[in-house]
Parts: sequence; C-alpha cells; structure tokens
Amino acid sequence: MPGPVLLVVAHGSRDPRHAATVHALTARVRSLRPGLRVETGFLDFNAPSVPQVLERLNAEQAEAGGGVRDVVALPLLLTRAFHAKSDIPSVLHETPARLPRLAVRQGNVLGPSPLLTATLERRLLEAGVRPGDRTSTGVVLASAGSSDPEASAVIADIAREWRHTGWCAVRPAFASASLPRTEDAVRTLRAEGVERVAVAPYVIAPGILPDRIAAGAREAGADVLAGVLGPSPELARLLLRRYDEARGSRSYGAYAAA
Repeated sequence: MPGPVLLVVAHGSRDPRHAATVHALTARVRSLRPGLRVETGFLDFNAPSVPQVLERLNAEQAEAGGGVRDVVALPLLLTRAFHAKSDIPSVLHETPARLPRLAVRQGNVLGPSPLLTATLERRLLEAGVRPGDRTSTGVVLASAGSSDPEASAVIADIAREWRHTGWCAVRPAFASASLPRTEDAVRTLRAEGVERVAVAPYVIAPGILPDRIAAGAREAGADVLAGVLGPSPELARLLLRRYDEARGSRSYGAYAAA
C-alpha cells in the first residue's frame, strides 16, 4: 500500500531559480521511491501555496473511492528557526477545521545531518577542491542566517564538527540576522594564515541570500565558491529519511508536529 503523501514545504522566492531547484529536488525524490506521491507547496511568492495543495488533496478524498487521507508535511529547511516553529505550524494548524478529511503531520527540519555534510563535500569537490587540499584549506560554512539563537548555534556546531574531518579550519558565517558575514569570515581565515579559503553555502536553493553569500566570497577574495546544496542525491535521501521518521513516529491525528 502506498504511504502518506509527502508534501514538501518550501519557502518560495521571487527568484525563479528557487522554485526550479525545489522542483528538481522533488523529482529526484520521486525517482528514488517510485509510487510515493510527492507534492510541493510554497509559503510565499510561488504557486501552489501549501493551503492550495491541501485543499486539492482534500477534494480528491471527498470523491467516492478516491484520494488520500494522510499527509506528511516536510519543511524544506535546514534549521529549526521561525518558519519551522511558527509559519508552517500556523498554516497546518488550520487544516483540521477547513479540511476534515485530511490527517496532516509536520516532519522535522532537515538538519543537522551527515547527509548534508556529504552534500557540502560534493559541492566543494565540484568547485575544484581536491581531497589532498583539506589540510591546507579553511572553509567558511555560509548559511542564510536567523535571528533565532538556536538556529545560529546549530550552524556553529556543524562547523565545529566538520572541522574534525580534516579541514584546516571551518568557520560559520551568515548572510543575514547574525554575524559574522561571509566576507568577514574569509578575511579572518586569511589573517590567521590559512593558505586556501573555500566558501560552502549551507543553503538549498539560489536566491537573494545565496547571492549575498557569493558576493561576500568574491569581495573578500575566496579561492573557491561552491554551489548551493541543490537537488543532490544526498539531500533527496535525507528528505525520504525525514518522511519515514514522521510517518512512523506515532499514529496520525488531525494535525500533529512530529
């Protein structure tokens, strides 16, 4: 029997590259698990919105003998900050009253995970960092940034753990809300005598903040700028892992946060 529908909840952006990347990622998820129904909904800027997707699923359920009842809503987010704690629960909490035929569960955010670190490594390799460069290369782990101290602390923890895998140094940086900025982290590594500096964007899709990370890397003269995480096979596997965790956590209610 097919499992619950996987609803990937993305932030959305005016930048068309964002939605294109999200759809490429969900297409890879489908290819990894044929038969699983994967839908995409956006919080802002792009269509369809999360409520629109849920309304369509509810309408299908209303048809005799058709549709689905269970939905796992999975935030396409790397840290547990405002959108995961407030925006998405607020949207999903309205579901029971408006759409009584659906049982929706919110899954956990994606990070931290070794699969995300593996994607960072993949993007650095693609950008020209060779395995033998690790001991002479300092990495700036550049995230979008958040005013939530929990989210910022997670980025710092990831940088600290990643440093133990052989890099000369790994420093966190933020495109907004928190400090240091990408260019400041690059300059700090230079001042400490690091021979080669690479910037690894810890963001899923292109947009304004990833562009700000790239601009900071160029301004400070970083040697390597990796691509965003994008539709990597590791990220697609991680989405399925979070989906499986949510569907198996406990029985479905009208709405529950996993």
